[in-house]
Amino acid sequence: MSLNSPIFLKRSEENNSKFVETKQSQTTSIASEDPLQNLCLASQEVLQKAQQSGRSKCLRCGGSRMFYCYTCYVPVENVPIEQIPLVKLPLKIDIIKHPNETDGKSTAIHAKLLAPEFVNIYTYPCIPEYEEKDHEVALVFPGPQSISIKDISFHLQKRIQNNVRGKNDDPDKPSFKRKRTEEQQFCDLNDSKCKGTPLKKIIFIDSTWNQTNKIFTDERLQGLLQVELKTRKTCFWRHQKGKPDTFLSTIEAIYYFLVDYHTDILKEKYRGQYDNLLFFYSFMYQLIKNAKCSGDKETAKLTH
Repeated sequence: MSLNSPIFLKRSEENNSKFVETKQSQTTSIASEDPLQNLCLASQEVLQKAQQSGRSKCLRCGGSRMFYCYTCYVPVENVPIEQIPLVKLPLKIDIIKHPNETDGKSTAIHAKLLAPEFVNIYTYPCIPEYEEKDHEVALVFPGPQSISIKDISFHLQKRIQNNVRGKNDDPDKPSFKRKRTEEQQFCDLNDSKCKGTPLKKIIFIDSTWNQTNKIFTDERLQGLLQVELKTRKTCFWRHQKGKPDTFLSTIEAIYYFLVDYHTDILKEKYRGQYDNLLFFYSFMYQLIKNAKCSGDKETAKLTH
């Protein structure tokens, strides 16, 4: 079934919310020892049944997969698309995937499956042009130039103002006209009229940490505002050897960014609006955790 089919695109919030289980708040969830245990998730019964029945066929390419096709970005035959939650996001997300990143092991695909209208995945060296939109785009990547999420609006507003100044800096235009244009288009950062968030798109790099430098140093990403996430521990079962447990999987990074964006930028109380981004991830995590405890080989079914 196509991702563009009416059934898929019209999965409304009502259809999504009927599965939602009322649990503890996200604040409690993040603070707990297991940050995935108190999520407000859609029913995962469909995944439980699919896991019991084993691999199934992708209706688009015919490949044999578990849960979803990582090539076509669609659920497989034994996972009805109408039983997969649809997540509405406050902004667009671009994911730049390293060509050596194994598709079947990438969690970036979860975001595309669960928020298809908001997420695009590009395989490097294919990268969109962001130069003309650097005042409304940011890149999530740690470094000395990175800022915190709460400061995004401030720094993007400064870019907008600098762009306005540059456009109005016309030596052939009389000075009084330049001044008037600036007064019309330029406003103080503390002015309530300028407040809000100019951010429209956030970029993530999907790669092992050892491979990120090749993408990060690409000239098409240079000059973009860099954002660093708050420190959190990963639950990823494919932890990168020699790396600290604060190195998150791609879907974790997307999820935590949106949670902080919701509270720090939108200034709204978080009530689990993006928890279903971890719909597949949390199920796989629990399945693998249980398999390790029991010593069985269920984890093999999740290697796609």
